[in-house]
Amino acid sequence: MIDLLELHKHFILTHLREGDVAVDFTMGNGHDTAFLSRTVGESGHVYAFDIQAQAVESTAKNLKEWGCPENYTLIHASHHLVKDYVKEPIRAGMFNLGYLPGGDKRITTMRETTMPAIEAAIDLLGPDGILNIAVYPGHEEGEAEGKMICDYLSGISRHKVCATLVKIINSPTSPFFIMVETKPKKA
Repeated sequence: MIDLLELHKHFILTHLREGDVAVDFTMGNGHDTAFLSRTVGESGHVYAFDIQAQAVESTAKNLKEWGCPENYTLIHASHHLVKDYVKEPIRAGMFNLGYLPGGDKRITTMRETTMPAIEAAIDLLGPDGILNIAVYPGHEEGEAEGKMICDYLSGISRHKVCATLVKIINSPTSPFFIMVETKPKKA
């Protein structure tokens, strides 16, 4: 069976290289931040965002314990403020929408901040870049977020970005993800 989160990382690896800049828009406990940190290596940089202090503290602790390069900036702020912190083009970004694993399930990502964060991420995405957006439709806000994102991306010109939906069709409440890719620079 397909593991969607592993597939999520597989597609990131088709774009992200050592020395690149990446953003974890929803750091949670730091698993995606660690993946990005190891991938870009010591010459790259990762910015990671979360609105919960618990997530920032947990991620900081985990990144040290997991031996990640010290190539990251952990930001206790909403992902929609990304342009206040990230000033250069990014090669990859990861969104893992929903709530903090092991945290308060009443605190979730919200459409009001998710949509501006995705718009900003697309603006920051450089050539041959990728955003992976994991959506969890098993709760009301997650389902609404997923619909909103799909509606928004379906209205963007294919000449600007390619948006692809990866979903298990016989399990409507299973997580799904959306890839947003930019074209490589022309030689």
